Amino acid sequence: MANNFVLAKNYIENLDEVYKLASVTSDLTGDQAMVRAGAAANEIIYPHISTSGLGDYSRETGYPKGAVSIEWKTTKFNYDRGTKITVDVMDDQETFNLAFGKAGAALQREKVAPEADAFTFAILAGKAGIMKATPADLANAEAFLAALLVAKNALDEAEVPDEERYLFATPTLVNSLMALDTTKSKEVYNSFAVVRKVPKTRFMTAIDLKDGKTTGEELGHYSPATGAKFINFMIVHKPAIIKYDKHVANDLIPPNLNADYDGYILKYRKYGIVDVYENKVNGIYLHASATDAVM
Repeated sequence: MANNFVLAKNYIENLDEVYKLASVTSDLTGDQAMVRAGAAANEIIYPHISTSGLGDYSRETGYPKGAVSIEWKTTKFNYDRGTKITVDVMDDQETFNLAFGKAGAALQREKVAPEADAFTFAILAGKAGIMKATPADLANAEAFLAALLVAKNALDEAEVPDEERYLFATPTLVNSLMALDTTKSKEVYNSFAVVRKVPKTRFMTAIDLKDGKTTGEELGHYSPATGAKFINFMIVHKPAIIKYDKHVANDLIPPNLNADYDGYILKYRKYGIVDVYENKVNGIYLHASATDAVM
């Protein structure tokens, strides 16, 4: 797609930039050392451990024979996205170095972070076996608090540890719970290791990643998938998920190294994975809205 610049005349110092949060899922990123390379370059393997249970002890024969099983499960990298932006040196100069100088920051804030969050939540929401509430719209703080208590009970009954439970919820719901200002609401709020507000444009049960090439998808980015619902809240036990970037390329190439154009090049690529450990699907709790996701 062609660049679109309006050349500067007089300007004021503050830029008219889009309001965007940084990634709200970045602190879910785990330790790459917990997994190892698989047989193929695009996969990883991780240990799946189980043991036999207790049996009756005998004073004649002693302990019953137990067993431990360690299997290596395989999962594949599922995120490989990137872009290349070229800015002519004159376009950059005539926009007071804003065209290229601010492009990288705008890309990270307006595209990379929102897409990474949306992809993470959509993958977790679509994982088979996670705990799910019946989709419903939560009308007020009381309804949100009641739904949270149901979710906490479900996680407790599934023996998910209290530590490292992360609550992700829409700003409207988080703010309503804070405003409720009751002992019960404060206790529930403070029971989570982390509470994050997630704008609904990043909080959907499924997304389509645009390829940046075909007709209608030239701008790349993402949109709600057919049938996707907005998410009200999601509770994630951090040790339950696999999330890390195997490769991130963020290169700035000056015009003298550009063989094709007299312009700057910004290249960005991220290759990584978001998944859930097979034994830990109960560490994800999803409460989706009954409302179709529309952006």
